[in-house]
This record gives sequence, structure tokens and C-alpha cells, in this order.
Amino acid sequence: MTGSLGPAWLFCPGDRPERFAKAAERSDVVILDLEDAVSTKNKPRARAAVAAAQLDPERTIVRINPVDSPYFVPDLQMVRSSGYRMVMLPKTESTAALETLTGLQIFALLETAAGVLAAEQVAAAEHVHGLMWGAEDLLASLGGTSSRAADGSYREVARFARSRVLISARAFGKLAIDSVYLNIPDLSGLATEAADARASGFSAKALIHPSHVPIVREAFTQSDRLAWATRVLEHAKQHGGVFSFEGQMVDEPVLRQAREILGQN
Repeated sequence: MTGSLGPAWLFCPGDRPERFAKAAERSDVVILDLEDAVSTKNKPRARAAVAAAQLDPERTIVRINPVDSPYFVPDLQMVRSSGYRMVMLPKTESTAALETLTGLQIFALLETAAGVLAAEQVAAAEHVHGLMWGAEDLLASLGGTSSRAADGSYREVARFARSRVLISARAFGKLAIDSVYLNIPDLSGLATEAADARASGFSAKALIHPSHVPIVREAFTQSDRLAWATRVLEHAKQHGGVFSFEGQMVDEPVLRQAREILGQN
């Protein structure tokens, strides 16, 4: 299941209302951010701007502040009085953090050591619709200094967290959102990472710049993979059990992958 929301989820600072409409137009989902993208002094202004925005609630997520933040309660009050019903909860570390969000569609952001360890329990929670992982906050919670090695690849601990969050989300039929790619001009690196996210089973990738949207969309559609999936499923109609196709052994797990590519699962 890749979900019906689309693969390119674009963050937009909550205190930049002049960007809201363009961000929504260019992406599949816009995440109006009241947390990291907004300075302390601008929190009230951002909250008011998000409350006044007229965006499609089916394609808009509000990232509120963490439950232990002084901004959590006013953020939540604003969301409940607005037309928005999808929220992203940062620094999620337990199901207890979700109890005050009943009635909303929750996307839990797991970006601390405790959050990653709680991935299975959070994914099993009824109102959680998806899990996202965050690399930089995770490394900070571990006392580390960087999630990536000099060559741009994730360090082993980040890869472990990424895999754990993905597997937990999918095990409970929830969406899995891959972390942002911070090197904005490195479109080649983004394309490689987005293709890996799709091949690994992620539903979407979060983004911080509009220029990343077409790269991610292309990685998640990949016309060559679509064509392969169509061919192998058509060929399977003539065979029972295991068979060879274009030099590859094909059995039921491979056919399930093909159906997943075509959105038939």
C-alpha cells in the first residue's frame, strides 16, 4: 500500500503564509510547520496564519509542537477549531503522547532514541495513520553529531532507525514517510535516496524544498518499473508456481512486489 496521498510531502514554515498556496499546489501533501521552522517569538503569528489558511484539509497536515512544549496546548486548540484534521506530532516517544489527539488523524514523527524503540507500539495505535522518522534529532538524542558519513550515506544507527520505523509502520498497515534530504542542490543524491525509499516500501518522502517534488515523484513512479510489473503479471497468467522471466526467477513474493508497484495490493 502506497497510500492515496501521493509521495511528495512538502514542509512549509507556518509563519510564511505567502508560501502556503504555492507549496500546496506544487506538492502532494503540504505540512504546515509550527515547530522547527518557526522561531519562538513567531509561534503565535504562525498559529494564527495556519488557522486562517484556506487549504484543502485532505492534503494538509499541521505539524504541531511536542507534548512537553508550552506551545502544544494552543497548537492543539487551534487545530481542533480549524478545518484541519491531520496532525504530525514531533518527538513522539510513547502511545501516552497520543491520548490528547483523539479524533484527529495522527502522523507520528519518531526522531529520538525512545521514539524509535516505541515504533511498534505507536504504529499499533488506532488513530495513527502513519510514521515518519527524523535523522538529525535522533542523532542529537544519542549525543551524536551527524546522521551521515562524509560520502553522504547514512550512518549505521540512522539506517537502523529508518528500517525499524518502516517495518513497524508496514506491519500495522500504516503509511511510512521517509526523512527529509537536507542537501538542497544535490538532486542526484536525492533521486538515489528517493528511489531507495520507494524500493524499500516507504509510502512517501518528506521534503524541504519545492525543487525536490518532481524528483521524488519520478522516483516513486519509475515508468520502467511500472512496465516491468505489467509484463511480469501478464506473463504469470500463463504459468503456475515458479517460472523464469527476463532472466529472473519469479515466485509469489516477486509477484506481490509487482502488484505493489501497480497499486494492486
